[in-house]
Amino acid sequence: MASESAPISFARGAPSLDIVDVDGLRAAADRAFANDPAGTTAYGTSIGYRPLRAWIAERHGVAPEQVIVTNGSMQADAFLFEALVEEGDVVVVEKPTYDRTLLSLRSRGADLRPIDLHEDGIDVDGVRTLVEEGAKPRLAHIIPNFQNPAGYTLSAEKRGALLTLAAESGMTIFEDDPYVALRFSGESLPTMLSLDPADRVVYASSFSKTVCPGIRVGYLVGPEKLIARIAKLATNTYISPNMVAQSIVNEFVRAEDGAAFERSVARVKGALAERAQALCAALARELPEARFVEPQGGYFLWVELPEGTDGAALFAAAAERGVQIVKGTDFLLDGGENAFRLAYSGVTVSQIEEGVGRLAEAVRSLGVAA
Repeated sequence: MASESAPISFARGAPSLDIVDVDGLRAAADRAFANDPAGTTAYGTSIGYRPLRAWIAERHGVAPEQVIVTNGSMQADAFLFEALVEEGDVVVVEKPTYDRTLLSLRSRGADLRPIDLHEDGIDVDGVRTLVEEGAKPRLAHIIPNFQNPAGYTLSAEKRGALLTLAAESGMTIFEDDPYVALRFSGESLPTMLSLDPADRVVYASSFSKTVCPGIRVGYLVGPEKLIARIAKLATNTYISPNMVAQSIVNEFVRAEDGAAFERSVARVKGALAERAQALCAALARELPEARFVEPQGGYFLWVELPEGTDGAALFAAAAERGVQIVKGTDFLLDGGENAFRLAYSGVTVSQIEEGVGRLAEAVRSLGVAA
């Protein structure tokens, strides 16, 4: 029987409204139209809103010509895959990885090679073995910080090892990094882009996780020739991205010389830290048989139940109790039946407590013993 209680969703990786700086965005929108009405309302070009492009370039220590600003980071991903990946090309992906990445690469006919993901990031030795056995990866897709869906972070040692392997093998590392600013514990690590001496890294990030999901502004940073090629693809796709949104983001991140943006991000991180801690405590109490790693940032927690747990049945049992989760099988080409992903970004602490209680009831209904 369906639950009569209010639904609780651990499914969507988005912040709840209470931690979005709505007032700051409204003020940024006013400044965008007041300070640059022509640039804000015009078509522009495919490279994006030039002042925001310059801000991103400065933040990453690169030339503006190495940056393209897009309609969200998924659009950036799609352009990169179109530019670099042809049917049959070998592409390394993490196991598990973001489900939309798998869908996009499979639609291009890529030869996907999943490599196990550990608590400190992808198994670099596994990638090296793949190369030594004769595979020639065109691309390695890596989510280095607070990985989606696992929440894990790539260690400094593995970042260096991947860069060395990329230089030796000729593969491109796609550093997909939308959660980098959302670290709430531990020490920050340098991006592979900043450590790359051989132009083997293309970097993507997004303002969807730090400003708000609806703003739909992402970007790519990479070698100038590749970015110019992608800019041509963008021109043929949409002439220019959303200049209004990008102009608003530009004003938002530049307000008070960046201090207002940092305060907004700190507010988000504080809420995420509280919610992650509450989720881990509730899982440890209600589902002691569950295996997970407490995250240091980001939105997500990967949970594994004992082998043999029926993930599809759990998904249905949770839904009957008004709880939404994402099945582990969505993030893998095979396996993951006993796993699921929980997003804690859009739920309050009280919702977490209630939701995990209902989830534990769903697990017990399947006969999984504590």
